[in-house]
Order: sequence, then structure tokens, then C-alpha cells
Amino acid sequence: MAIEFQQDEQLFTLNTRHTTYQMKVDRLGFLLHLYYGERILGSMDYLLTYYDRGFSGNPADAGNDRTYSMDVLPQEYPHLGTGDYRNTALVIRNADGSEYCDLRYASHKIYKGKYALKGLPAVHAGDNEAETLEILLKDSVSGLQVRLLYGVLAEDDIITRSAEICNLGEDAVCVEKASSACLDFMGGEYDFISFCGRHAMERNFQRTRIAHGCQSIGSRRGTSSHQYNPAVIIAQKDATEDMGSCYGMLFVYSGNFLCEAERDQYGHTRALMGLHDDLFHYPLEKGETLAIPETILCYSAEGFAELSKRYHRCIREHVCRGTYSRQSRPVLINSWEAAYFDFDGETIYKLAEQAAALGIDMVVMDDGWFGKRDDDNSGLGDWQVNEKKLGCSLGELVRRINDIGVMFGIWIEPEMVSEDSDVYRSHPDWAIRVPSRKPVRARNQLVLDFSRKDVRDYIFDQICAVLDQGNIAYVKWDMNRSLTDIYSMEHAQGKVTYDYVCGVYEFLERLMQRYPNMLIEGCSGGGGRFDAGMLYYTPQIWCSDNTDAVDRLRIQYGTSFFYPASVVGSHVSAVPNHQTGRTTSLHTRGVVAMAGTFGYELNPELLSSEEKDEIQQQIACYKKYEELVRRGDYYRLSNPFTDACVAWAFVSEDREQVLLSAVMQEIHGNMTVNYIRLKGLDPNAVYRDEETGACYYGSALMAAGIPMPVELGAYRSYQIYMEIVG
Repeated sequence: MAIEFQQDEQLFTLNTRHTTYQMKVDRLGFLLHLYYGERILGSMDYLLTYYDRGFSGNPADAGNDRTYSMDVLPQEYPHLGTGDYRNTALVIRNADGSEYCDLRYASHKIYKGKYALKGLPAVHAGDNEAETLEILLKDSVSGLQVRLLYGVLAEDDIITRSAEICNLGEDAVCVEKASSACLDFMGGEYDFISFCGRHAMERNFQRTRIAHGCQSIGSRRGTSSHQYNPAVIIAQKDATEDMGSCYGMLFVYSGNFLCEAERDQYGHTRALMGLHDDLFHYPLEKGETLAIPETILCYSAEGFAELSKRYHRCIREHVCRGTYSRQSRPVLINSWEAAYFDFDGETIYKLAEQAAALGIDMVVMDDGWFGKRDDDNSGLGDWQVNEKKLGCSLGELVRRINDIGVMFGIWIEPEMVSEDSDVYRSHPDWAIRVPSRKPVRARNQLVLDFSRKDVRDYIFDQICAVLDQGNIAYVKWDMNRSLTDIYSMEHAQGKVTYDYVCGVYEFLERLMQRYPNMLIEGCSGGGGRFDAGMLYYTPQIWCSDNTDAVDRLRIQYGTSFFYPASVVGSHVSAVPNHQTGRTTSLHTRGVVAMAGTFGYELNPELLSSEEKDEIQQQIACYKKYEELVRRGDYYRLSNPFTDACVAWAFVSEDREQVLLSAVMQEIHGNMTVNYIRLKGLDPNAVYRDEETGACYYGSALMAAGIPMPVELGAYRSYQIYMEIVG
């Protein structure tokens, strides 16, 4: 059994292949956290210490025992009202206005399989792959109950945490703050690793010391955001890629989130992951329940590389769903950077003809095909095909493209509305805005209130009427602004941000069920909603609107700490690059894009015959190695923020194949040689370079590395494929 309960000690132990997570119910009924880390034997309750500490309060039922204080003890689900002055996971405002609850252990149950969350994405696993622990906590005065949920995927070294908050009292309460996971560390010094950025420069690696006080990241934007990804690592201060203890916390949610890390007065460290408490005041009437989005926990004693490997497998196997979650993706070309809004049906058809000649599988018609939409100032919400602009029906265009052997995809932005649109003129109350004030615009558009079912149903019916017109194999779901001036005509205002995200999930689930063989790619101005919640519905996400190969080295590096290459939308684009003006070789752009779901963002008419030949070779190369990229173990071999040569590798699970990729960020006079040390190989096996025929022992490649060529020219790149011989 992965989950054990020792009745005499009131001890819960969750074991995975390499880790142990342990907690206990103490003599007063509080649920205390004991340990999370390398797999161990026995009870860790000897780590608890009790001293009389000044100004740390004592619960009434501790009597005269001044050594007992929740301000010091490590807890599974700390909550405001018990005398704990640190950051808490739960804050409840009662009907009398007090912010207080006192949750004690009531019962538990253990069963095979993985729990699910109604209306929310969560890790999925079969009965033979996972076990669930449910612990029920009760407040005996208010009637509030909290069900703590733990999912254990033992072979994958994954533990998930969530909570369901249920009001069984007579009076309404309001949830002011709610987290799904808390990690309390009684000793040690830790760093806080987060992934920050901005639009077109997302998920930059950032490492800071957890000092006394509190530091936090989060989003108030209605999405998980470009600015901070809902994924953090709590690492020992000396942890590296290949050694040291590190703990991952990945929030399975696409809206406002808050992650807090705090070192308290006694050197204890607490990390919390959950819903952001700004713009959140969730009322619960008698009998109502609120589910808190899940956090995926993982621990590695072997550094970040092993932590990433475990998260990658979890997302590929237990988050992504649907036909494309475990199969090859089509190589596509998107019309956006090829034509922007200036296209008609013939433009798209000619793009498909050129795609067919190059060996590209799919053409995607991006923004501008619907309503009155010749720029980004109008038309959103009017999801009717502009046949006058196309010069034909959508069905006719799709059939013509399919007839030349090319699949067809289309861009949509269902959550948005333009003020200059028929739907807004008919239903201005459907937009999220404060009625008595002028709206805050972004990209000259407003956000539809997807917390309302009537709004979702209307847009869903419109979108389906479009998708039913032809053999549409792919949808790019975009969202090009954040939420502001949040107000709903139908809902309590503190519920809107949460219910909005649940509404998006409900829409996506219906779309998946109606079109099970259609590939959906998520997007929010690129990587503004790149999270595990969206991956539950869309098995790939456009990594960034920035397609510059050099910037992508940093963006894809940060992304790789939690997310596998199989979910990373990455394309070759035109040069000079449309976001940076930088020029890099077609080869380098291809090498970088092959660390994701490969495709193109350019106009083939502007390519030379030599470039077209190279693209054909690129596509053949990608398809040859696609399985290795999609399913292989990913290794970061250098750091793009510090190293002249940026390198990464994919190694097959059986360690028989390796694809090494490298890009020279810097070139200088009399340049030094860069040696790239590989990882994850069989040390006793001999690997043969497919191109040169040179052979190397795996141990040599990992210990001393392989020299990269010294060549003149900016941003040179290299790909080396090797496999075991004999």
C-alpha cells in the first residue's frame, strides 16, 4: 500500500518509489505535518519540539501547557484563528463577521484510484496507478468541514493535494483565502525558484533566498499570467541540476493564484500554493461546497533534472488527455505572420499549396476570418464566417485544402468581445465591466462573462456552427487580454474570478467531448496561460508570441523545469524576426523549434529555393526524431542566462538514443572551445554519431563532454544524433 495509517500513533504515511510524506493527528486533534523527502522508515514525530515561546498563543484545550502553540508547530492545513501568526492556507469569515475557524481531525478513508474534482482539472490515474487519502477536518462550533485530498502516484513519485470546503452550519460563511497545499519545513535553509517574465518574454528562471519574512508570486489578472507561472521550486541552497534536495509545487489552475514562501522567527520555512485572496470572497450558503484547485507535489534528492523528469512524465501521462495526448502532432504553418489580417480564401489556399510542397501537414487560418474583422478593433464575439472576405464558404475552402492532402485548422478567441460587434450591441451586459463606469480596454476588447452559463452557451453554439462546416482538425484557442474592472450582473462579485475560470473549463470540456479527434492548442498572447490546468484540455500551448530563436532559448529553458517538450508550441518564423528584428539562420531557428511541437510562422512565397529545400530537410529531420523529442527524457546541459553555448538533449527511456542540440549565444575573437557534458546515458555503452561515425563511451560523454565546433558567425547551431552500437 502506498498509503498507510497506524491507528495507535494516529500516523499517516504516504510512500512513493523514492519519497515519503508523513503527518499525524496529535493529542488535541490537530493535523501536524512531520516530513516530506527521501523515503524513510519509522515515525518522524520525534522532530516535533515543545518549548514555552513568548508571545506564541496556546489553544484553550492545551490547558496550562505553554509549550504547545500552533504558531510554531508544522501543520498540514494551517488556518486563521488558532494562534498561528504565519501565512495560513485558509481564512473563513463567519456570519458574525469574525475571521476564525478551528479545524480538528474527524475521520479519514483510503481507497484505490485517484480522486477527481468536480468542474476542475486534476491529475488522472487508474485504480492500479494511484491511491487516495481523504482526511475530514471539522469545526465543531460553526459546522464548517474541510476535506483534505491526497493522491499518491507511487511509481511516478507524485503526490497531489487539494481541499474541499463545505459549509454544514446554519449560517452562511465566506471563504476569504484558500490554498490546496502547504509544506512546513522545521529546519534547513532554502531558496525560492520561480519563473517570471512579461508578454513575449515568459518564464525566466529566478532564484532567491528565502529569508526571514514573506515573499510571494501570483496573479491578479484572471489568468495564470505572463508575469509569473504557477509553478515553484523550494530548493536547498546548494541544490543544482544534478544534486541536492528540491520540492516542486505546480498549481493545476488557469486563473488568479498565490504562492507564498516564509521563513519564520524560529527558522522554520512554510510554502503555500492556492487561490489568490485578492478579488476573492467566496460565499458558501448552508450545504454548499467549494473545491480548491489541485497542487502537484514532487520531491527530488537528485537535483532539478530529476524533478523535471518526474513532472514531465506526470503531465504527459496523467494531466494531458484526448487523442493527441500520446500521439504525433501535425507540423503546421500558421497564417498570422504570413498575412496577418490581409488575406482571403485564395491566400489561405495558396499557403496550403506551398505547405504541401514543403511537406507541412496543416495550414491554420488565424485571426480575421469572421464577422467584421479586418483589424483588432472589431468583430470579436460575432463568430460567423465572413464568406465575402473569403470569397467562398468555409466548407468549400476546407474541402479544397483537404483535397491537396493538407489538414485545416482555425483560430478562435471565444472569451472576448469587441464593443464594435453585433453581440455586444445586443448584450452589453455580457461583458465583464462595472456598469456605472467606462470600461478598461486592452487590445480594444472586453472580456465576456464566462461565469454565466447563458453567455457560454451562446458562444459555444456559434463556435460549433463554424466547426461543423468542414473537416477542421485543429483549433487555436487564444485569449488576448487580462481581466480588470471585474463585475458580474449574475454573481456575487467575490466569486467571479473563480467561476470565470470554471466556466472556461466547462466550455473546453464540452468542446473536447463534441470533437474528440480535434487538436486544441491553448494560447493567451502566447504564454499568458501556460499552466497544467489548460493542459488538461489542450495537450499543447503556444509557448510565447516571441518566436525569436535566441529569446526562445531562455523562454523554453524556464518552461522546461515543469513542462515537457511535447506540450510546448514552438515554430520557425521569418527573419528579421517580427518581435525583435534579429536575424538568425534558418538552421538555428529549426534547432530551437524542434524542442517543442514543430511548425512555421512565415510566408513561403518569400523564401528562396535553397530555403525551401532546407525546410523540407528540417521537417524530415523533425519527423525522424519526433518520438524521441515527445517521449524522451529532457536534460538541460547549460544555462542560457550565463553560458556562451546553450545546449539541451533528449534521451530515450531505454538510453539507446540521444539527440543533442546546441546554440552558440556568443562568439569572440580567438574563441574558446565549449565542451558539453551529456546526461542520462548508459555509462558502459558506446554511442555512435550518426553523421560523423565517431564513437564515444557514455561515461566519457557525461564526464568530459563533447567539444562544440568553433566557427565564425552569429548564433551557430548544432544537432548531433547518437545511438548505442552493438
